[in-house]
Amino acid sequence: MTTPPSTFDEAYRTGEPPWVIGGPQPAVVELERAGGIVGPVLDLGCGAGEHALLLARQGYDVLAADASPTAVEQARDRARAAGVDVSFVVADAFDPAGLGRFATVLDSALFHVFDPADQARYARALTGVVEPGGRVIVLALSTRGPGFGPQIDDDAVAAAFRAPDWQVEDLRPSTYRGRVTHPDQEAGTGARVGELVDLPAVLARVRRAG
Repeated sequence: MTTPPSTFDEAYRTGEPPWVIGGPQPAVVELERAGGIVGPVLDLGCGAGEHALLLARQGYDVLAADASPTAVEQARDRARAAGVDVSFVVADAFDPAGLGRFATVLDSALFHVFDPADQARYARALTGVVEPGGRVIVLALSTRGPGFGPQIDDDAVAAAFRAPDWQVEDLRPSTYRGRVTHPDQEAGTGARVGELVDLPAVLARVRRAG
């Protein structure tokens, strides 16, 4: 079942969500250093803006969008405090066409909150914003993990991003860093409440045909 945007907005309004770790995901940092991101970039489901700040500091033209108004407000505050010029907007991931055209869409922990039907719907929507030959980068929690949050099987990306519009170029095991926020999570993660933990994830690179 797809998690509604209101759930995430509530999480931002009531405290620090477990996916807000005070910086970008290490997997995204490594990918950028390896040349795996090309601008202009759409950071879709940007949350608190950690990846948008990372990319803007590295000189990318980046637009960051999230369905949660509270997340966008907090991301703008972080950008102002850091002195980084980034545009943040509230947007629906299923209707992103008005955001422009991009060489890279970065999806860190957005795809996995959708059910299979909405994952396919999301992939169809992205055909309107990814330039031909451009790419979608998906970092999502894997079902190999302890159930920390929404998860996907390895074949979920290929099931959603299908020919003739898309080609999955690469899909590999990775990690997603989160914060343990409840005692029930301690046994499965080996970490205590408040600590950071690296969880099994999937990192995929999907190319737009054309």
